[in-house]
Amino acid sequence: MKHIFIVVFALLYFGAQGQEAAQTEPKFANADSSPADIVYFPLNAAKAKEEELVKPKIKIVYSRPQKKGREIFGVLEQFGKVWRFGANESTEIRFYDKVVIGGKKIKAGTYSIFAIPNKDTWTIILNSETDKWGAFSYDQTKDIIRINVPVKTLAKPIEFFSITFIPKENGTGLIAAWDKTQVELPISFK
Repeated sequence: MKHIFIVVFALLYFGAQGQEAAQTEPKFANADSSPADIVYFPLNAAKAKEEELVKPKIKIVYSRPQKKGREIFGVLEQFGKVWRFGANESTEIRFYDKVVIGGKKIKAGTYSIFAIPNKDTWTIILNSETDKWGAFSYDQTKDIIRINVPVKTLAKPIEFFSITFIPKENGTGLIAAWDKTQVELPISFK
């Protein structure tokens, strides 16, 4: 009888331990269909070796939605409505030093980027609020700057929303493209 009691106790004890372990196992999220990405200006800043002394001037963290056969601007992302400039969390841009955009001096710091797409022009918005999901809680009173930029129509569609930089005299052009639409935001360093 004593042995049966020990066996039952052991089964109950170790069974409870197994259940407790199962309850504390971490649950990982599935891979996102709009993967996160980071782009720097200069483009090689993050990959530069220490002796190359390339320091970043700008860093953008964003998610890259896919076209997946859909019509994007004017349909999925409606004209005249605020868009989060990517997917998931609001896209964030960090300036390591002050910059000039549209003639306005912008302090070093981190901002969110939004856009209001239209057929021929987009309004690009820098906003002081960060760490928000999408444009659902976008607050226009926190805008730092709004600047209108022309739309360029591409011959071939771009599957993933993409951001890059091109060097310019005294600055850079932030290039954003998706589907057959491309825009450029001029940024100067002073």
